[in-house]
Amino acid sequence: MKNSAVRRFGILTSGGDCPGLNAAIRGVAKAASGRYGMEIVGINHGYRGLIEGDARLMTEADFSGILTRGGTILGTSREKPFRKDEKPAERSILQTQSAAGCVDAAADNASDASYGSSKPELIANTIADLQLDALVVLGGNGTNTTASLLYSAGIPVIGLPKTIDNDIWGTDVSFGFHSAVSIATEAIDRLHTTAHSHNRVMIIELMGHKAGWLALYAGVAGGGDIILLPEIPYDIASVAASLERRRAAGKEFSIVVVAEGALSVEEAALPKKERKKARAAMAWPSIGYRVAAEIQQCSGMETRVTVLGYLQRGGIPAAYDRVLATAFGTAAADLLQAGEFGRMVTKRADSIGSIALAEVADRTRTVPVDHYLIGTARRVDTCFGDD
Repeated sequence: MKNSAVRRFGILTSGGDCPGLNAAIRGVAKAASGRYGMEIVGINHGYRGLIEGDARLMTEADFSGILTRGGTILGTSREKPFRKDEKPAERSILQTQSAAGCVDAAADNASDASYGSSKPELIANTIADLQLDALVVLGGNGTNTTASLLYSAGIPVIGLPKTIDNDIWGTDVSFGFHSAVSIATEAIDRLHTTAHSHNRVMIIELMGHKAGWLALYAGVAGGGDIILLPEIPYDIASVAASLERRRAAGKEFSIVVVAEGALSVEEAALPKKERKKARAAMAWPSIGYRVAAEIQQCSGMETRVTVLGYLQRGGIPAAYDRVLATAFGTAAADLLQAGEFGRMVTKRADSIGSIALAEVADRTRTVPVDHYLIGTARRVDTCFGDD
């Protein structure tokens, strides 16, 4: 057992659930407690639990048998402790008892008022009350951005990247992604039989607001005929022409894979605020339904829509994600032991490492338009709506 910079730390999961969270919790806990002798405090329901002091000391029994479980044993929430205009780097929330560290109550937003103090101040109080030397947070872009703000404000914190969107900056892959690709691919496989039987154009909408990794990988794996991504604005005339070519070749059905953040050429030309307003005013419940209506209007082809929704991130993790989450978790324990805070665990090529949270914050890893898999898909005649 090695000497450790951390005696006792808190761990939480924040944002949307995804396969692999429990495997990562197990990896952190088993390495931290068994190898380094640390005590582990589980924070319930993400940052909300950290604000409200909802926590419990965890034992080995809590980490047993959770490798294959979906969801998160700690629960989660989408609580965001910092206001958009708050700059914690200008002060330390660990000094909230001093006049310099106190937050002007008049500046607190409405949700802070319901707690009686600012959320960052309450987090500092919880950390002090629980006698935590550090935090480990598991989450996506928003979670790790908040972690960066906490570190800037004086909280020793380490981040782990989880998201089915695979859009976290600084790591080649995040756990949860491969499980979601498998689920989405199976759904596409099943749609093929219905599409073929009824000679229809089947649209399947997958998650991915800003990045199309999931739609790209699942679309290629499932043999999607058309894949629409946020990174490549689509022209509906190009989509319709591709479908017409398939029909002329005797292929009476097609599969269209649409990322939820896919944009038309017209939308992409709008300023961001106007584009957001236009999307909010859209007559259809989601982009998949709009694409279906546009295809039917342009080509007269019969269309049907499947929105896979939360099925994409539910259930047990795939083997790859169990391995990756375990590797990430043990790496986080090593960072705790070494006292290397303000970092997020990463995978680059065949190596597990880390990157400064400040480099991750407020950045999104999108699909490069010259990515090899886009080229691969084009060579098997997949249309991306841009030609």
